Amino acid sequence: MLGLMQEHPLLISSLLDFAERHHGDGEIVSRRVEGDIHRTTWAGIARRSRQLANSLESAAVEPSGRVGTIAWNGYRHLELYYGVSGSGRVLHTINPRLHPDQVAWIINHADDQLLCFDLSFLPLVQAVHARCPAVRQWVALCEEDKLPVDSGIPHLLSYEGWIGGASAHYDWPRFDENMASSMCYTSGTTGHPKAALYSHRSTLLHAYAAALPDAMGISSRDAVLPVVPMFHVNAWGIPYAGALTGCKLVFPGPALDGKSVYELIESESVSFAAGVPTVWQMLLEHMDTGGLRFSSLDRTVIGGAACPPSMLRAFKERYGVEVLHGWGMTEMSPLGTVCTLKKKHLDLPMEAQLQILQKQGRGLFGVEMKIVDAQGSELPWDGQARGDLLVKGPWVVQEYFKGDGGAPLVPDAQGRGWFPTGDVATIDADGYLQITDRSKDVIKSGGEWISSIDIENIAMAHPAVAMAACIGVPHPKWDERPIIVVVTRRGAQLTKAKLLEFYKGKAVARWQIPDDVIFVESIPLGATGKMLKTQLREQLKEHRLADRQAEVTTNG
Repeated sequence: MLGLMQEHPLLISSLLDFAERHHGDGEIVSRRVEGDIHRTTWAGIARRSRQLANSLESAAVEPSGRVGTIAWNGYRHLELYYGVSGSGRVLHTINPRLHPDQVAWIINHADDQLLCFDLSFLPLVQAVHARCPAVRQWVALCEEDKLPVDSGIPHLLSYEGWIGGASAHYDWPRFDENMASSMCYTSGTTGHPKAALYSHRSTLLHAYAAALPDAMGISSRDAVLPVVPMFHVNAWGIPYAGALTGCKLVFPGPALDGKSVYELIESESVSFAAGVPTVWQMLLEHMDTGGLRFSSLDRTVIGGAACPPSMLRAFKERYGVEVLHGWGMTEMSPLGTVCTLKKKHLDLPMEAQLQILQKQGRGLFGVEMKIVDAQGSELPWDGQARGDLLVKGPWVVQEYFKGDGGAPLVPDAQGRGWFPTGDVATIDADGYLQITDRSKDVIKSGGEWISSIDIENIAMAHPAVAMAACIGVPHPKWDERPIIVVVTRRGAQLTKAKLLEFYKGKAVARWQIPDDVIFVESIPLGATGKMLKTQLREQLKEHRLADRQAEVTTNG
């Protein structure tokens, strides 16, 4: 017997309708590429999104046709989020930090029909547009008087001129909630990137989960600053959770340095922010140098890479900001876990609470997870057993766009598919996940595994260290040994001997302490702010350790 409930598909346009009706005067603040601060409201976003939808109709972009964006976080990008997907097209956000060859390949692979871009990315578009024949129209996200006269891009339009004359009346179409809404290409794979293709249903379910109290806990009382880019994994779903709750959104545009981010937090009374560790490192350095404090920020979610415990402590102990450690993947829309304490943890000493908060957290409702051994057998949730992490759920991919990479799911005994994350993890009895490494980054020394994340976290706790990456290098006796690659803070003095001495007495065995320290000016970062250990390994592939040196460290 079926239930007798009304049938309403979960569509992205319904989020915008809700925000306009119930939170129409809610603020949307953007630092623009032009350098000024722009202010609008949810009602203004809704009106212009309908104008955009009408413009897409006039441009004959077909249903499910892909519309690419190369843009910073801002109000125009938000309008594209809703106008494109809401009208039945597919929003394709493109990472501008990729190499032009990769960008051209992605645009062609996605079959983008129309592409909108911020003017700061004009050189990138000039480098790729001639190689993207399927793109029928290029649109610069600017006013008509800011449109470059001699861009070299045929028939280039200004966004404001393009949508400005369109009607603000548009009836959002009703269709199957499983229709594709947006797509994002992975950035951490070898070879060509692969695309996760999200649906309206998966996006709305993810937005519901992201806003829950045990996740981001976003409400209409918040002013939210998504520093995490809208061009990668939909800014962790915040543009959708924002409409769902009617919160104020504050967009940083291209200014992601510590000073600019701090000034925006203070001027707009931001209460919640989201970003990767590298951005927050710049923010903390700016505040430490200037002796600054927060007047409104009370919590931040940090993901994209493991949050160093030293960063968590800095936010909590020096600035009174709660850190929500999170984990996810492009293939998971992206949220999988967020770390919040349970009621039974609230009476624990602060040190015990911090030990829990250093983990990646508990799975959201909608994400199932398990860890398995090399034979695929499930391992216990005891906080000790370490295995390959598998996930499944309504916002986890079942395959990649165009079938790239074959069938990625791993079937279990019941024939159900689990997505292999490529992470190695433990899960404790309370369900807290702790990523111990990427499967490709674990170091095997003398038959024993060493977690590169553990080694990095200790280095990051040293006051002279700004960034640290641990990799394995060949060794004649132990097969592989860890070394730590370090960027020091500006003006700080640090030697190899002092850093290795810092490891003693910390939560690693003596044989896990790195055998060498290499000081560098910078560590290569990927397009989403993650450290590129593949490049480090390539740069240091000739680095060799003496047998005697490692033996002393390992056995001494």
